[in-house]
Amino acid sequence: MHLFINDKPVKIITPELYQKKEDRYHLLITKDEKLKPSDLEGKVAVIEPTAGLIKKLLSILRDKPLKKLQSLTFVTEGSEILKGYIKSDFKIVKAAGGLVLKEGKILLMYRLGKWDFPKGKLEKDEKSPKGALREVEEECNIKVVINSKIVSTWHTYTLNGSKILKRTKWYAMSCLDDSKMKPQVEESIEQLVWVDPDMAEKLLASTYQSIKFVFEKYFEKEIVF
Repeated sequence: MHLFINDKPVKIITPELYQKKEDRYHLLITKDEKLKPSDLEGKVAVIEPTAGLIKKLLSILRDKPLKKLQSLTFVTEGSEILKGYIKSDFKIVKAAGGLVLKEGKILLMYRLGKWDFPKGKLEKDEKSPKGALREVEEECNIKVVINSKIVSTWHTYTLNGSKILKRTKWYAMSCLDDSKMKPQVEESIEQLVWVDPDMAEKLLASTYQSIKFVFEKYFEKEIVF
């Protein structure tokens, strides 16, 4: 489960995997000792957290900017139970999108002050591949075909007071026709550009962590959350 709460990467791993990467973490938490938001800096690992500590950390993540926090990792034998607990705290919304390529270049869109990939919510009973194609073609006015699935991401946001957890399935796509390409202004899309991977990496440096993750996953770059 590739999870991002308030744009912070949250991982859930087993103790065995933690032991292999133990040196990556800056702070180790084993129990709640008057934990404060200001304590959360760098890469934080939480070992076998109690229900109370999980609830407290999720609340801090949702409500505080935590500018110095790079990532939060829960280390537990009960990873599936923890994933279920986190999902139960949110309303689940399903979406799909694409990383679109043409002649070695990547399609980026500029929306709401960030560079992004085209994506959107699924319609009722719509399958993810069909929804991904529809959303990309609607938002960019192009024709595309799916090559493969890249990854699924989960990210949180608040809408009208409701806590939302959006699951987005991402697909690698090829562009078949962009002769009429234009941004869907109704979706606040201002610009569409084709850029090479190096330029895409630079433009995405300041975007959402989940979008950078999709890019890095596709190009098999080392992800250092």
